[in-house]
Amino acid sequence: MKKKKGSEWIEMKNPLSLLIDIIYPPRCLMCRKFSPYNEISSTSNYLCSDCSADLNPITNPLCTVCGVPFSSPKGENHLCENCIRKKPYYELARAPYLYSGKLKNAIQRFKYNSETHLNTSLGGLLLNFVQKIFHKLNEYIIIPVPLHKRKLRERGYNQSLLLAKSLSRNLDVRLDYLSFTRKRYTLNQAGLRRKERKTNVKNAFSVMDIKAVEDRKILLIDDVFTTGYTLNECARTLKKSGAAEVICITLARTPFD
Repeated sequence: MKKKKGSEWIEMKNPLSLLIDIIYPPRCLMCRKFSPYNEISSTSNYLCSDCSADLNPITNPLCTVCGVPFSSPKGENHLCENCIRKKPYYELARAPYLYSGKLKNAIQRFKYNSETHLNTSLGGLLLNFVQKIFHKLNEYIIIPVPLHKRKLRERGYNQSLLLAKSLSRNLDVRLDYLSFTRKRYTLNQAGLRRKERKTNVKNAFSVMDIKAVEDRKILLIDDVFTTGYTLNECARTLKKSGAAEVICITLARTPFD
């Protein structure tokens, strides 16, 4: 139900919804604090104003390929040193937010603590970003960074697949999570040094169905971009199997390379 306020229309809840909110006040999915009914909604990705304000958007200038934000707030977008030295196998990598603050905590809970309900908010944030910067998404297929079957049994779910499913459903873009697999068990990247991370994921992935990716444009989905070695190795494997283009999309990335 909508009510006009001045020259604008604002969304109004029906009496039954208001009564439910009084009995069961809405909670921010990120901090779990109770909030006023008109603050927590799908338009706010079910986040309270404090959590929304704590998000740290990535802004220009940044690398035109890997998307790393530069420490200086001035200047034009340009290639970073790493991309100049060796161009990644993917065409583009982008993320809407820095991996910091409450978002960092929420992603860690989502990833390691089985708090899959956070996908409602995190998936919504990622959806808003993809809709904002990409067009003609019907030309792409969505592929999540896969987990090895052993790690999948340990964790019980693939957080990247949950994010990918949310995008696929809301964008009406085909999702393929069977054609691309992690064939070798790898250690957790978060506990490794930079050089160890690169070795850890080397030749760890495989394309099971070459026809599914051949000559296709791919949106490769993961939760966080750190060194980029995992995403780059995924892109290398997909390109080797004939993928026409790989664009990496993550919810967050580390502040500076």
